[in-house]
Amino acid sequence: LHVGHQWLAFCAQQAPHAVHTVTEAKKLADDQKVVLVGQLVKKTGHERYEFRDKSGSVIVEIDDKDWNGLSVTAADQVRIEGEVEHKRDGRVEIEVDRIVKL
Repeated sequence: LHVGHQWLAFCAQQAPHAVHTVTEAKKLADDQKVVLVGQLVKKTGHERYEFRDKSGSVIVEIDDKDWNGLSVTAADQVRIEGEVEHKRDGRVEIEVDRIVKL
């Protein structure tokens, strides 16, 4: 039974989070997990991109290692999973853990 509880806890951690809009994500607490679906419209700096969905845009940080060989264009729909990051100057960005082309 103890192993069963550990398995349930693991499954709960692995369960996909609800998809948010950019507008919703910007209102979430720092370090809150978030899933967004939209397009990476342009590169804005080293490992930084403008991500856009129907509600707006936000800067996302995608480490080079997290691409795993994936190639996307501004026309491609992607799903990103990561955490909300509140900057000291008031900006909100998303630290991406995983990106998938849809």
